[in-house]
Formats: sequence, C-alpha cells, structure tokens
Amino acid sequence: MVVLFYSDADDPRPWRQALTQALPGLDFRVWPQAGALEEIEYALVWRPPPGMLKQFPRLKAILSLGAGVDHVFLDPHLPRHLPVTRMVDAGLAAQMSEYALYGVLHFHRCMDRYAEQQRRGEWRMLAAVPAQERTIGVMGLGVLGADFARKAAALGFRVRGWSRSPRDLPGVETFDGDAGLGAFLAGTQILANFLPLTPQTQGILDAKLFDRLPQGAYLINIARGAHVVEADLLRALDTGRLAGAMLDVFAREPLPPGHAFWKHPRVVVTPHVAAQAIASLMVEQVVDNIRRIERREAPTGLVDVERGY
Repeated sequence: MVVLFYSDADDPRPWRQALTQALPGLDFRVWPQAGALEEIEYALVWRPPPGMLKQFPRLKAILSLGAGVDHVFLDPHLPRHLPVTRMVDAGLAAQMSEYALYGVLHFHRCMDRYAEQQRRGEWRMLAAVPAQERTIGVMGLGVLGADFARKAAALGFRVRGWSRSPRDLPGVETFDGDAGLGAFLAGTQILANFLPLTPQTQGILDAKLFDRLPQGAYLINIARGAHVVEADLLRALDTGRLAGAMLDVFAREPLPPGHAFWKHPRVVVTPHVAAQAIASLMVEQVVDNIRRIERREAPTGLVDVERGY
C-alpha cells in the first residue's frame, strides 16, 4: 500500500512514524519524491497544488489533514469521482474550542483595552461584566462549533448558535437559515465563526453582517479567511462598529508584509494555529478510513462533493 503525503504546513516525519507503525509494510512517500505515480493509492494532503491529484491513476481516496476540505475543492482538475474525507474531531475540536474560548475571555475581560492602557502607561480599572450578561454567538454548529458552544455555555455565558439548517443544542439558543440570521446577529456581542467555506458562505462576514451586530461587538474568525471581506472589516473597526477582532485565518496566507491587520490596534493576528494537525491524535482515523476503503466500506468523514463539506 502506498500513501503520498503533501502539506505546506505540517512536518511529515511524525506521520511517517505513526502510519508505518500502525500499517506495517506501508510505503509512505512525501511529495515531490512520489516515485512511480501509478503506485499511489491514497493522498493525505493539506492544500495540494492544483493538478497534483489528477496525476495518480490508481488513487483510491483523498484524505484531508484538516476538518475543512475547501483547500481540496479549489483544484479545478480535482478527480471528482474519488471519495474525499475530512477529519472528524481527532483533537481538532478541543484545540478550536481552546482558541475561541481564549478569544472570548480576551475581549470579555477587556484585555485588548488593558493592552492599550499599558502602552500609554495608564493605570485604570474598567467595569467588569458578568459572564451571564455577555452573549456569545457561534456561526456554524457542526462538530467544532457545537463543542465550543457547549464549553462557552458551561462557563456561564449566554450562548446562541446559527446554522444553515435547524440544530438542537442543549443550553444554546439556536437560529437557522436566512430568516434566523438577523435575530441571531442582533443579540450577539462576541461573534465566533466556525462555518465551512462554501460558495454560499464565502464573504459572509461583510459590512451588511457587521451592521446587524450590536455597536461595539467583537469578531473571532477561526474558520477561513475567505469568509471575511477584509475592506469591510477594516472599515467596521476604524469606525467603531466593531470594537475588535481576533483573526487566525486570512484570504492570503502567510499574511503579506505591510497588510493593515498586522499593526491595527484593534486586531489580534495569529498564523493559522487555532487547530493543528497532530499525527498522534489523527492517525487512528486515517488508518481506520484506509481499512474501511480497502474493505469497500464507507469511510468516516466522507464529504458531500456537491455541498463541499
């Protein structure tokens, strides 16, 4: 069995060790040292270059190294007859929730404003707000968003969630569809985006959406950079419509030098680290899916090619 690994962000060595230990006899190859292309059976990838995946005539499946698969569907030459799988949790939910909870607490406890005061050498206490008086809004209630919503509610925050289709989540007020979006946004003070990136959600975080949030709301984006209309976000921050933003994902990555986000006083930038692919946590799912496909069974995390997630 031959597995090809490609990622512009992940070290292949832990994956080689984990997979060859779990599947004795596995031939683990790292692009571009792929060997004979007709021998490749599985592609374990993150952001593969356009056209790469069509080169393997015996490819059985494309296995995404993350919970998102938009990076796969960006390829105009993608062999669309092949199954595509995404990671279902595999340690990602805990990491994403940790990051989003940090973002909520950062803004809830005024750490952004205290940082400004420190730069000015100003000693001034700001009024505290109880968690039960702060409303957190979660866009996207899949595995990752639902995990965060539950954990935020457990800390005492008022939590509401929005999704494309109806969802029922204990302890969370839920809204759905275009009809429910306005009411969801109107009461959200800190908005955390967990949506998958699809043609319907691209650019959803725009001026129209920001204007429907309460004055001085905050944004945490850990889904995809293409969800954000960057010019609209900068305008909302500069005018005070939004009080701050914590951004882990961007339209262009790495974030270009000189980009306005780098030095904006109301923006926190991190380099796409909200959830990282940890081989020891993910290998079991990869191995299980390979075995399922070899047995001609449906893998877990199978993506609906038409919906894109």
